Amino acid sequence: MLAPHHDGSPLHVSTQHPQLGDAVRLRLRIPVTHEEPLEVLVRSNPDREPFFNKAVHVGRVDGWDWWEAEVLVANPLHRYRWLVHYASGLTEWLNQEGVHRIETRDDSDFALVAHPAPPAWAGDGILYQVFPDRFGRSAQADARETPDWAVPAAWGDPVVPYGPEVSTQWFGGDLAGVEEHLDHVVELGATILYLTPVFPARSNHRYDASTFDAVDPLLGGDEALISLVRAAHARGLKVIGDLTSNHSGDAHEWFRAAHRNPGAPESDFYYFLDDANETYASWLGHASLPKFDWSSPELRRRFIEGPDSVVARYLQEPFDLDGWRIDVANMTGRLGAADHNAEVRRTIRQTMVDVDPDTLLLGESTNDATDDFQGDAWHGAMTYAAFTRPVWGWLSVPGSAAFGGLGMARSVIPSYTGTDVHAQHVRFTAGIPWRTRLHTMQALDTHDTPRFATNALPGAHPVALGMSVTLPGIPVVWAGDELGLTGTNGEESRTPMPWDSLSEHEADLTRYRELLGLRRSHVALRSGGMRWLHVADEVLVYVREAEEGSVLAVASRGFFDVVLDEGTLHLHGADPQLLWGEGRADAFGRGGVRLTGSGPSFTAWSLPGVPVPVPSPDAVAAEDAALLENAAQDAALVAGVQGAESTDTAAWAHELPPEPGAGQPQT
Repeated sequence: MLAPHHDGSPLHVSTQHPQLGDAVRLRLRIPVTHEEPLEVLVRSNPDREPFFNKAVHVGRVDGWDWWEAEVLVANPLHRYRWLVHYASGLTEWLNQEGVHRIETRDDSDFALVAHPAPPAWAGDGILYQVFPDRFGRSAQADARETPDWAVPAAWGDPVVPYGPEVSTQWFGGDLAGVEEHLDHVVELGATILYLTPVFPARSNHRYDASTFDAVDPLLGGDEALISLVRAAHARGLKVIGDLTSNHSGDAHEWFRAAHRNPGAPESDFYYFLDDANETYASWLGHASLPKFDWSSPELRRRFIEGPDSVVARYLQEPFDLDGWRIDVANMTGRLGAADHNAEVRRTIRQTMVDVDPDTLLLGESTNDATDDFQGDAWHGAMTYAAFTRPVWGWLSVPGSAAFGGLGMARSVIPSYTGTDVHAQHVRFTAGIPWRTRLHTMQALDTHDTPRFATNALPGAHPVALGMSVTLPGIPVVWAGDELGLTGTNGEESRTPMPWDSLSEHEADLTRYRELLGLRRSHVALRSGGMRWLHVADEVLVYVREAEEGSVLAVASRGFFDVVLDEGTLHLHGADPQLLWGEGRADAFGRGGVRLTGSGPSFTAWSLPGVPVPVPSPDAVAAEDAALLENAAQDAALVAGVQGAESTDTAAWAHELPPEPGAGQPQT
């Protein structure tokens, strides 16, 4: 059944990058088959006090009535929802979870974000993740001595998946090796290269940094990073690095200066648990990863604050990185009663804005990312709850072992239906502002998880990839996924790239090139709105919408025969045009479509754009009247005047019609 719809896209919000005090026009569309509204309102929540603005009807186009209201952005995070009263007495609230008969919690409201905007290139991005030790080994690597911590391995050797050698098995990949294969990344269709840590360490993963002052000589040192970034930029690629803000390695120069030395300036950098600085807190009890104490002003100065900090240094010449992914962002600054997370993330963001505002900041959060990802710092999340885990549950062979990763303990991957996938996706995105959601990583897997292909149902890989490139967010390719590589856990998935056998993987490569190209070719898949059209156990149907054109997507696990009622889509007499896949779409009537096919499969079609009404003179007059009606309350809002003692409440508080059964009107 069709329902009222609003999202954060340009179809419904007049600006994606508002400032405090800006007037923003919001639009709601209601299908004509729905009950006719008596009144439509936007309920904002400035300073945590409900505040109503009246919407006016601005036109009817293609079976939808459009309503528009203007609100002033009162807080850096300005939350709002829609309230619709109908003549029958029915009341509907609309937030990011959907339509509700009863009032909803504020944390699932839509949100306008007035913090500094993400870089323009990020929302259009496709991210390719590289683990330097395993991606490419240049001839220069042959001249480097094996470090004392390492167990050398030849490029074709199997990866050690368990035991003490998982972090010390050393294949000798380097940054020059990455540079040699940049054309592969470009030809695949990626636009952002994400490097896991490049600082010296005593492991192959380098999340245990021994210094942040230089690039690891085993990777080629500073000059190799400078060369790689320049070569990437010349090909149109952005490059982001990886920082461990939660911990360093126990070989780090700061930790060595402080360990067993209570008088050292660096003593305040870590959580030492005794007066002798002998014992200390560490990441999940791993003694090799001592945890930073972000109450230290000096740690902040050296690491994250100002133009001379580690954060700033690598964003400037000669390195010119385009951003950071922050490791264990969810745990950073948090230990027991201490919680400096918000201060740390905002400081990192401000440093980046001051040094180069055209840089991207992503934070890792393995579970519910809602609280930390409200737009004040992280542009997007590297998380698993909204996309990766539910997609695995739907498209994996039942009973497959997870073997850790994905934010789960070692266990069997839960079996999901398509209905479950939808429910979990909505649950974990409803609390995140639309702008943040567009910059959140949509990963099938990463260097910390098994590879998706390991446990996928036969034929399911294209389904998962298709969802990754068509749902809101940044698609992620973990190097090797495009070759169909497998791995039972995060260690085994860190497979050296088999460059000598690429010809054996041409079918997989073609699939990736085509589906990543699909996203690059359609603005609706990068910034368009999102409507779920059909949700069932075996099939999910949704549409990404923009004025320029829309994309209809069907992800199925089995056979499907779905009828979308007339008025569901904006077709203007045109048939859906097949973009990718083998499903069938037969249009009928005014915007109705029958979708049929088998599965597992993914199919996408192009549709005409969504027509936005041009307000009639009467609508313009009504809107002007509504703006005048709202003007006094908006002025009071901007002035910070909310109390009855200093403001005539009747002048600015919009009186709502009574709720069914209520004796008095609400204000």
